[in-house]
Amino acid sequence: MEYLINALRGFCMALADSVPGVSGGTIAFILGFYDKFIGALNNLIYGKKEDKKQAVFFLIKIGIGWVIGMILAVLVLSSLFQKHIYSISSLFLGFIIFSIPLIIKAEKDVLKGKYINLIFTVIGIAVVALITYFNPVSGTETSVDIANLNLGLGLYIFLAGMVAISAMVLPGISGSTLLLIFGLYIPIISALKEILHFNFATLPAIIIFAIGLIAGVLLVIKLIKIALEKFRSQTIYCIIGLMIGSLYAIVMGPTTIDIPQKPLSFGTFNVVFFIIGCAIIFGLEKIKDVLENKKK
Repeated sequence: MEYLINALRGFCMALADSVPGVSGGTIAFILGFYDKFIGALNNLIYGKKEDKKQAVFFLIKIGIGWVIGMILAVLVLSSLFQKHIYSISSLFLGFIIFSIPLIIKAEKDVLKGKYINLIFTVIGIAVVALITYFNPVSGTETSVDIANLNLGLGLYIFLAGMVAISAMVLPGISGSTLLLIFGLYIPIISALKEILHFNFATLPAIIIFAIGLIAGVLLVIKLIKIALEKFRSQTIYCIIGLMIGSLYAIVMGPTTIDIPQKPLSFGTFNVVFFIIGCAIIFGLEKIKDVLENKKK
């Protein structure tokens, strides 16, 4: 049962990580195992031998579900995202808007009475909004062609990987949202899909991206653990800001796809998909309650 539960957790994280919206870290937070997840990653890198062993077993159980979820997502996402951009964006908005009150509820003890830390929420909003606004790919007629690598593009992919994995492990803006902002979401998802179909033309770019992911984890995990332990209130306020800011990133998401579209508007907003997004997060919250009751 424990293997099944942790595999389900990893599966849900992968679905979140694979789409612009909430991060896998947010799903871990909603399902109530985020601190354990970050602790395991930290122990895997910096822990003692016994701590590393326990971390490996835990992360393998999470990883099995994550890999299954990511493969399933990659096989359908690239074409779905291009063809139904406004419906999918509406779904992502539902993810985020419904997740924010759940995080506030879960962390009410560290947020209550510390409203001076709202400045960190403003900082989080500003960071995402500025990255989105000044994104050089947004609204252009050219997309990032990762099959034709050069030094500059390789460095760009590497840095994007570092930033994306940092976001994926944080409850807040998703790494996929950042890849969307950087104009790399569709190229990376499409490249992974091609590799799964044994077309390896984009493999060098994916290897560079993977190295960036590893470097990002090595750099940020310790910082995240310290931030959550010593500056939890400020960190949670900042996470909420990142999530609020990502709403703007998703609204602007259609401008970053291969054939740029107009930003999401009231006219193109899909209420049904928005409600589905809210319902999915509500369902995950109920799964958390069930898991917690089983422990008792």
